[in-house]
Amino acid sequence: MIKSYKLDKIFGPVSTSSGIFLIISGLIATYFSFIGLVLILIGFFLGFSNTGTTINIEKKRIRFNNNIFGVIPIGKWVKIQDDMKIGIVKSNKKWRTYSRSNRIIDTQISDYRIFLFDSEGKKIMPICKSNNLDVLKNDLMNFNKELNISLL
Repeated sequence: MIKSYKLDKIFGPVSTSSGIFLIISGLIATYFSFIGLVLILIGFFLGFSNTGTTINIEKKRIRFNNNIFGVIPIGKWVKIQDDMKIGIVKSNKKWRTYSRSNRIIDTQISDYRIFLFDSEGKKIMPICKSNNLDVLKNDLMNFNKELNISLL
């Protein structure tokens, strides 16, 4: 059984609105020129590219991937070993955007994530995220049972 989890946008939260703006601009520009197709392609890339995690439970392996255009996963599979551990970590990410009038817009995203750790306790990759700690604790116990990974 394969499970997939979506984590973050590659270019931050502002990229979605920028991508949709480029798609709409490209649709209008396509009426006049074929350059609009390039704008549409760039808009889909900015607006829909994200990061995620794919877990293959039968083969006991996991992959952190970048989903180009939101559909094409690119990443390397990592075999889950017996000495690896999983645990919950609080994540705080800040995104900074500058407007045309040089105003700074800071966006802070706080959530909880389940991380895969190596035998020495170093973070390898995030597995999934949630804003609710109780939901994530249930997922942690499910991963513990399904993949036979010890808890940190």
